Amino acid sequence: MQFIYVLPGWEGSAHDGRVLRDAVTRRNGLKVPNGYYYLVDGGYTNGKGFFAPFRGQQYHLNDWRDGYRPTTPTELFNMKHSSTRNAIERCFGLLKMWWAILRSPSFYDITTQSRIILACCMLHNFIRREMLVDPMEDNMNTQLQDGNLEANDYITVVESSDEWTTWRQNLALEMFNTWRATREARES
Repeated sequence: MQFIYVLPGWEGSAHDGRVLRDAVTRRNGLKVPNGYYYLVDGGYTNGKGFFAPFRGQQYHLNDWRDGYRPTTPTELFNMKHSSTRNAIERCFGLLKMWWAILRSPSFYDITTQSRIILACCMLHNFIRREMLVDPMEDNMNTQLQDGNLEANDYITVVESSDEWTTWRQNLALEMFNTWRATREARES
């Protein structure tokens, strides 16, 4: 429930992928260690380091209400993906609850707006750190801050990947088989 990287200043009409590519390629930009990934929504490409839902499948949690159950691995994957993304959206909701200035249009110049957003995110993280202790998270942050990862251990491009797509499909199938086996065991 903390912000890892914030890149304010882009217009709302800018395509998500363009903003992400800019974040990854900046000198002090977003660092995605190999072997890790960020959950992204359907507006992004599914590629190394960025885990997108399957296109053409149900995606939003309201699609799963009224007892409808997934019938394919990709539907289950998208349901779980959507559920996890809700935690991310809660973080933005909490940020806006704390800082009323973020809830309405701003009449400040873009530089001031960007600074306000950065300050609100930093204060949010400070509050979260002071209210919640997670030794595992501290351990991972320490490893990243200590520079235990070499420069070539980070993802430096945003592009589609057959290898990443295959990995996502295999993960979805594994999740679906586990979910189906658990349901069948409960019903018998």
